[in-house]
Amino acid sequence: MTDFDGNPTSLYSVKGIVILDQDGNRIIAKYYDHQNFGSVKEQKAFEKNMFSKTSRNTSSEILLLDGVTCIYRTNVDLYFYVLGSTRENELILESVLTCLYDSVSTVLRKNVEKKALIDAMDTAMLIIDEICDEGIILETDAPSIVSRCALKSDEVSFSDQSFSSVGMSFIESANKQFKWSLLK
Repeated sequence: MTDFDGNPTSLYSVKGIVILDQDGNRIIAKYYDHQNFGSVKEQKAFEKNMFSKTSRNTSSEILLLDGVTCIYRTNVDLYFYVLGSTRENELILESVLTCLYDSVSTVLRKNVEKKALIDAMDTAMLIIDEICDEGIILETDAPSIVSRCALKSDEVSFSDQSFSSVGMSFIESANKQFKWSLLK
């Protein structure tokens, strides 16, 4: 178990990563500090309190709540949070948040909203796992994370034009095969 507040020489770490919807309901939550966030009931109570404070305050992106530093960002109908100890460097937490948001945005093709995130839940969880392991920050470079977590590389790089040209050539090929099967 990681000692988040007691060891000043520990690696950069986060206490949790949370994504809530516009009503404050949990979409994704991964907590690494099991002393302060041991039960789901404690986690949900903290999330409710955190959401009530951040949903009203659109002017800042940082909050100190119950001895936890909360860095957050909103987009359409989602709230992204990175939680750290009070001694953690806010710039490090901000870089984790930016990496999380940019990675999710890239995988969702800039369509960062609740429905798209739920549809890509497995990839979003993989992104979080690539960013940190048991609270220890491993990576904050979004392109590196996306390259490891994204779908097959050909699916990510297909543009609408190349996809339509592939589809048209497939249809033409199918038509030719159908004609030849009728002539036989």
